[in-house]
Amino acid sequence: MNFKLEKAAIEQKSVLRNLLELYEYDFTEFEPNDVNEHGLFEYKYLDHYWTEEGRHPFLIKVNEKLAGFVLVRKVGVNEGNNNIYSIAEFFVMKKYRRQGVGKRAAVEVFDFLKGEWEVGQLERNLHAQKFWRNTIAEYTKGHYEEIRHAHWDGPMQRFKNL
Repeated sequence: MNFKLEKAAIEQKSVLRNLLELYEYDFTEFEPNDVNEHGLFEYKYLDHYWTEEGRHPFLIKVNEKLAGFVLVRKVGVNEGNNNIYSIAEFFVMKKYRRQGVGKRAAVEVFDFLKGEWEVGQLERNLHAQKFWRNTIAEYTKGHYEEIRHAHWDGPMQRFKNL
């Protein structure tokens, strides 16, 4: 398998927009989102990934074919003046799941952006919880903590990779 994680250029925004529609559709299993009058979910933060500092859009490719994406955002700075990052959205198309594609994408993103990380999953998304717990446990060799925030409906793993 030829895997590639690439930073999405502004010229690829429409590609990412299309993949976000598939992601949002998959997510209706957990969130009661509806399409608009045009039949689209319309991810409202997409433009921010090219207009706000601290946001990072990535495309995942397998054998030169689109396989998913990762959206990362900087959510703050810790007391040590290190960036705090969060996985805002993470999507691997069903065809590529359970082949190590998601784990490899996560590891490459973590390696690319050093700092403190917070990765949250919805309470009802048990598959995501298992994926992130396993991936982060392996990546950190078990050096992470799982927390709960009042503003988030589900578990969140926190770790540093400085």
